[in-house]
Amino acid sequence: MWKILGEDALYVEFADVWKRRVIEIASEGENGERFREIMEPREVLYLFNGTNGLHSFNVEFPEDTDPKDLQFLADEILKIAEDVDRPFISLAGGYQKCQVVFTSEKEPELIGANKTEGYGSGKIFMPILESLCKPGRANDGMF
Repeated sequence: MWKILGEDALYVEFADVWKRRVIEIASEGENGERFREIMEPREVLYLFNGTNGLHSFNVEFPEDTDPKDLQFLADEILKIAEDVDRPFISLAGGYQKCQVVFTSEKEPELIGANKTEGYGSGKIFMPILESLCKPGRANDGMF
């Protein structure tokens, strides 16, 4: 069974469980209220890279977020991560590699009700496809 910070979780719940658990654990410390105020309104996205087995928790922030707040969150999350009795993510008791990413970039929605304008028809990929179809300058270093 998968565990996120010591709590059983299904794959589809990883982001929500991780966010809730880091807020609960950080709230036990002296800076818990500040951590909660900064973290609660944030959206967390979970991604798994099957090639290298790396789990990612991406925390989205507005562009105008104070860097001191980001550093504070990073320090508190590192304190939680250093607790070996409660790994961020484990499977059948075995430790799993993971990372926490702070970002202000929004991924475009390619499908669904909240589709990002201009991304649903494949227009975003046309410059890439066109560049692959055009003849280019020969690479003189190869000959």
